[in-house]
Amino acid sequence: MNIAEFLSPDRWLKSDGGPRYMQLRKRLTDGVDQGLLKAGSSLPPEREIASITEMSRVTVRKAIQALAKDGIIVQKQGSGSFVASDTPQIEQSLSRLTSFSEDMARRGMSSSSVWLERGIFMPSPDEVLALALTPDASVSRIARLRTADNKPMAVERASLSTQMLPNPLEVETSLYAVLEESGLRPHRALQKISAINLSENEANLLDVPVGTAGLRIERTSYLPDGRVVEFTQSIYRGDAYNFVAELRLAKE
Repeated sequence: MNIAEFLSPDRWLKSDGGPRYMQLRKRLTDGVDQGLLKAGSSLPPEREIASITEMSRVTVRKAIQALAKDGIIVQKQGSGSFVASDTPQIEQSLSRLTSFSEDMARRGMSSSSVWLERGIFMPSPDEVLALALTPDASVSRIARLRTADNKPMAVERASLSTQMLPNPLEVETSLYAVLEESGLRPHRALQKISAINLSENEANLLDVPVGTAGLRIERTSYLPDGRVVEFTQSIYRGDAYNFVAELRLAKE
C-alpha cells in the first residue's frame, strides 16, 4: 500500500471520530508504527496530505504539529517534516583527529564492525595518487560497516601502503591502535566533505531508504614527517552526524 492509499479518508476518517486533526494524527502515527513511514523518511508536503485527505492545510498543519510535540516527527526549517529516528546523534569535531572506536568510547557508546573487505590488493588510480605509490606497489585495504550501540552509522573504506600496514588482518577493532603500536599513528589530516544521496548498496548497509541524504568524507592522513599514512573514503548517515568546526577571526 502506498501513502496515498493509506491516507485516503474513506479508509479511516469517521464523522463521529472526534476532531479531524486528531484522526489524522492517529492515522499518521499508525503509518509509522506499521513501517509504512520509516524512520528518517520524509512526510509528504502539507498541501499533498491536504489534497489526499480532503482536509484544509490548517488541519493538516495542526496534526503535524501535534506529532512533532510528541516526538514522532521532526520538523526541519526549509526541508519539511521527517519521521523521528532512534539513531544516535553524533556531534563530531573537525579539529580532532580520532578513530571511530575512540569517538564512540568517549561518548560511552559501544562500537562494533562488520567486515566488508580486508586484504592486500593492486591499487586503484585514486589510491596510487593519494598514497604516493609506485604503479607496481600493493595496497592494504580494510572496509567495514561501523555501528554504535548496534545502529549502523558509517561505511568506512581505508587504504594504506603495505609499508604502513603490512598485514591488514591485524586490524580487529581500531586501525589507529594498530598504527600506534608501530609508531605510525597519523599526526594530521586533510578532509573533504560532500553531501550525497545514498545509493541502493549504501542505503541497504546503513538501513535507510534509498536516496536518503548522507555525507561522503575523504580523508588523507599524514605523519609528522609528511609521509601519507592512510586514504579513507567513508559514507556517513546524514541523520546521525553533525560536524562541528571552531573558527577564529583571521589576523589581518
